[in-house]
Amino acid sequence: MYQIDFNHPANVYFIGIGGISMSGFAQLLHDYGFQVHGSDAHESKITDHLESLGIHIIYGQSKENITGDIDFVVYTAAIHPDNPEFKAAKELGLPMMERAEMVGQVMKNYQNAIAISGTHGKTTTTSMVSHIFLEAQKDPTISVGGILKAIDGNIRVGHSQDFITEACEYTNSFLKFHPTAGIILNIDADHLDFFKDINDIRHSFRRFAELIPEHGVLIVNGEIPDLAEITEGLACQVITFGLTSDCDYFADNISFDEHGYGHFDLIRNGIRETPIDLHVIGRHNVANALSAIALAQYYHIDMDSIRQGLLAFEGTERRFELKGSFNGVTVVDDYAHHPTEITATLTAAEKFPHKHLWCVFQPHTYSRTRALLKEFAQALSQAENIVLADIYAAREDDPGDISSRTLQEEIKKLGKDAYYFPSFEEIEKFLSEKCINGDLLITMGAGNVVSIGEDLIKK
Repeated sequence: MYQIDFNHPANVYFIGIGGISMSGFAQLLHDYGFQVHGSDAHESKITDHLESLGIHIIYGQSKENITGDIDFVVYTAAIHPDNPEFKAAKELGLPMMERAEMVGQVMKNYQNAIAISGTHGKTTTTSMVSHIFLEAQKDPTISVGGILKAIDGNIRVGHSQDFITEACEYTNSFLKFHPTAGIILNIDADHLDFFKDINDIRHSFRRFAELIPEHGVLIVNGEIPDLAEITEGLACQVITFGLTSDCDYFADNISFDEHGYGHFDLIRNGIRETPIDLHVIGRHNVANALSAIALAQYYHIDMDSIRQGLLAFEGTERRFELKGSFNGVTVVDDYAHHPTEITATLTAAEKFPHKHLWCVFQPHTYSRTRALLKEFAQALSQAENIVLADIYAAREDDPGDISSRTLQEEIKKLGKDAYYFPSFEEIEKFLSEKCINGDLLITMGAGNVVSIGEDLIKK
């Protein structure tokens, strides 16, 4: 297996260099002196930025782009074996690694490699941790799955021994990582197009926990059911956090101000330490903050930096992101695409000032909608008014036996009404007529539903 070594910069080729994660690591290796080049299907703002750094990019992919002087090739999971560049690299016998393997290789070059996992909340918690480390002037390297304003992007190349990244369980990507510290925020049934069931998912998180060495630490949600199955017998130190008092890190006196922002008293090992103020909403973000605090204190970061770092964090793109307003209606966008996330977002929205709550939900993938249909209906029923868009297919083909109308009928079985429209234009027209001054409109889902709110704001 090829080993990336920062002390010996090499010639690396990225197939699909314009992706949000690939581009970040292309920039990271470039900053460490690697000769970086690659290809992508189309020019974009991301590729323009990479080219401005001096990274050579070819638009369109052909076997001629792969030459024998390349030391190793990185590709995304979306690249298939029949891709001409992939085939050419194989034929030349070049070392090749998928994106997750590359991230794992990069982590080996840092003394403190921090991997933040969980079914929900990875981007937010990675951002919280990043803010704290930046406030403490730790000069970390950061890779986050969204645009973080504090670093003006999704990647920051630092010059310390601290590396902070998300660790996604889908396709067991995080099992290719080499963390010295890990966070497990939660374990829920998701990605059932890959995992067999919740036990299969729990097994993967157990394997992730086992990656952490004896001198490292696992910070884990103490409210995960049957937690011992995940933590028992681990070589590393284990620290729990949660909203119950038997956790090592616990939040007491939780409250929300007129903006919906959370406030709580930090209890550590039964001792009341300090009040914490957040600039984000929801009980789920109180739990996320507890994990970030536990990690920061493990690395001996002072409490002032922790408090200021958390207060400075105002959220990431598509996580209860305030988009603007139309006719006095506040528009928020949220990435929630799993029942647990929907429940968390709608619960948080109850603390946000509004007259009536409208939720426009775009289900994400047929397999997830089918597998969690009843849970989706239950979670969405929490909203005062529900509007459904068609399922966003993403990587899947329409099987013909599941649709948003199916979800609509499931919601109606719970005694709750839901509106369905087959086009965004119809949804926008309906909302412009029904929403009134003082209402809160949330566009919700992992697809392109965000454009509905953006279009209404423009009109």
